[in-house]
Amino acid sequence: MKKIFKSLLFTFAFAALTVSVQAQKFGFINSQELISQLPEVKEANSKIETLKKQLQKKGEEMIAGLKAKYADVQKRQADGLLSPKEAQAEGAVLKQEEQDLGQFEQTSQEKIYKKSEELLSPIQAKINNAIKEVATDNGYTYIFDSSLGLVLYADPGTDVSALVKAKLGL
Repeated sequence: MKKIFKSLLFTFAFAALTVSVQAQKFGFINSQELISQLPEVKEANSKIETLKKQLQKKGEEMIAGLKAKYADVQKRQADGLLSPKEAQAEGAVLKQEEQDLGQFEQTSQEKIYKKSEELLSPIQAKINNAIKEVATDNGYTYIFDSSLGLVLYADPGTDVSALVKAKLGL
């Protein structure tokens, strides 16, 4: 009796496990391809590039101004127009401007990063919502991103890119 009960229990457990594994539906998407096709991403990248160029131009102007000041101080010092004390004071001012330039470069990088986050986060959320909707609407348990190199093989029939593109209106 115990053997029959154990055998029946094992059979039911195996059947339940088999059914649960078969019930899972997997899909994949290439998010990089999808992102490259979104017009919002192109517009955001254009805005980020514009900001980057503006900050770079301002930085180059600051560098040129600093170089000119250095050259002026060196010329005046070589011509004997600056006393050692004045040269030291001018040098301190130039060192401070150099530090300000370094601070500007750091702040510029932070501004670019924040602008990227500000512009790209809503787009990423939109994509994630579309993927979740496709998964829910079509019964997918998992959707993997093939652009990350995590999917070593996938049946082309499980590619949900077209469904997500349709959900995003592409």
